[in-house]
Amino acid sequence: MAHGPPNCTASTLITIRSAIKRGVMSSSLTDLLRLATGAKIVDLSQPWFVGMPHHPSHPPFLFSLLKKHGDFVGTHIDALCHFSCAGALFGGEPVPVEQSYSNGVGKLTIDTVAPIVRRGILLDIAGFANGNLPLAPDFEITPDLLDRAATGEGVGIQPGDVVLLRTGWARFFEDAPRFISEVHGPGPAVSGARWLSSRKIFAAGSDTVAFERVPDPSMPVHVHLLVESGIHIIECLNLESLAEQGIWEFLFVASPLRILGGTGSPMRPFALVPSGM
Repeated sequence: MAHGPPNCTASTLITIRSAIKRGVMSSSLTDLLRLATGAKIVDLSQPWFVGMPHHPSHPPFLFSLLKKHGDFVGTHIDALCHFSCAGALFGGEPVPVEQSYSNGVGKLTIDTVAPIVRRGILLDIAGFANGNLPLAPDFEITPDLLDRAATGEGVGIQPGDVVLLRTGWARFFEDAPRFISEVHGPGPAVSGARWLSSRKIFAAGSDTVAFERVPDPSMPVHVHLLVESGIHIIECLNLESLAEQGIWEFLFVASPLRILGGTGSPMRPFALVPSGM
């Protein structure tokens, strides 16, 4: 955990605070910087290391960037073009006929996703439904459970939110075989995905490798969120610190890499919360 805005040194913070006192910045910028320098930062990413867990359909992490789906290892976000259904992407866009390793996909790619600064909500399913223990590999996060978790935490889901589901599986991240578990893991089925999409959120994420309950060869949750609803998916998050501190509502900040033609990207998201929380 760190304090102050990301990549700020002590001297930078002193300069900002000094400028605020001197009144040399606009009032709106002054207000923004005052809020940022007084906030607490909670890192939501997992570390990258050789031997880290990865989905079997993607190559492992190495000390190099692999353009062929190397963007789906570790904490990452899916572009809307990551999945298609019946030959179409989100919005009915036909899957580009020409795809290549050099240029990727031509539409709805990760380089078109702007940096994300949005309200974030954590629904602590493991804490609410399983005594804070990691959920079982076959556990389904149902609409009723999502409702009860949101009500229990006293949070409402609003359009444009980033909603994160904690299963407790981040605890297994440094044990790659257990974290991947032969691609068996908890998560919502399509009914839970529809609960999320009905609230018109911007993105849904979790601390698992596949977000949805797996195995399911048709990946219905990915299809529903990415293709039918235009909602991004974030996977392999570390939500333990947020849950330990009982932080259910926060400012979610993250930015994907601008990989031209990419179907996804690594990212390092964090939560900004008032320092008193």
